[in-house]
Amino acid sequence: MQLHLVVNTFGSDLQRRYGEKIYKLTLHGGFSCPNRDGTIGVGGCTFCNVASIIDESIQVKTISQQLAQQAHQMKKSKRYLAYFQAYTSTYAEVEILKNMYEEALNSADIVGLCVGTRPDCVPDEALNLLASYHAKGFEVWLELGLQTAHDKTLHNINRGHTFDVYHQTVQKARRLGIKVCTHLIIGLPKETKQDNLITLDSVLNSGVDGLKLHPLHIVEGSIMAKAWRAGRLDILSLEQYVDIAGDLIRQTPSNILYHRISANARKPTLLAPDWCENHWQSMNAVDHNLRQFGVQGSAIGDDYCYTQS
Repeated sequence: MQLHLVVNTFGSDLQRRYGEKIYKLTLHGGFSCPNRDGTIGVGGCTFCNVASIIDESIQVKTISQQLAQQAHQMKKSKRYLAYFQAYTSTYAEVEILKNMYEEALNSADIVGLCVGTRPDCVPDEALNLLASYHAKGFEVWLELGLQTAHDKTLHNINRGHTFDVYHQTVQKARRLGIKVCTHLIIGLPKETKQDNLITLDSVLNSGVDGLKLHPLHIVEGSIMAKAWRAGRLDILSLEQYVDIAGDLIRQTPSNILYHRISANARKPTLLAPDWCENHWQSMNAVDHNLRQFGVQGSAIGDDYCYTQS
């Protein structure tokens, strides 16, 4: 599979700019979430169980230890991005954030930061801190878990914020030169392909630099797991996911970087759909769809075309 021939991927963009592959090292800063600790809600988002995407045991190690361990295991690259992924990685006092971020950046093989968070947990102090690293020449990405632009769905999945909150955060970040990558979930309850296309259009109109697409996973420990077991949730087939993801990518301007076009979770945490356990199956299927029906941007007359040297 040569996905970079049909999608403007983040990986290929990094390789063009840095002259070598740059890999992400996933970090756990021990952050909580205001949708879990009672600040704005309890129980978290209805789809959420962070154990499905990250090993909770690593949070007992320092940032430097986590980086060193993963770099040793990777053995594929000499330079990396530090990715603060788990929970809400701007949800702390700015001095705590500064200490963690700079512990990562002080590693000689780190070229920048990717910081995953919620749109409603990015105060000006955190944005100014990230902007200061950008000004020093580091690669800086603010990864915002939006999931959908529809306020009704945001309410139903217990996100605890509206699309307007996301829009305002994006505007502030991009004015400071911080790149924004937005996470979108395909297959949320009662959402259709048309709903997904409206979400994409809303995100593009707000301004964005990168996108991540995720199929809805039903994972153990989530609120949705109960509804799934009771037979109240419809789950996308692989074919349905590929059809929607392909159309979204074709509607995306060629300058937008795709950081991810699918995602997976591990059993026994993953309950459904089974195809989400095999990351490459969905990746290959989306790649095939794009080759058959049109590449990134083709639906809007902005065909993406890039041949890696």
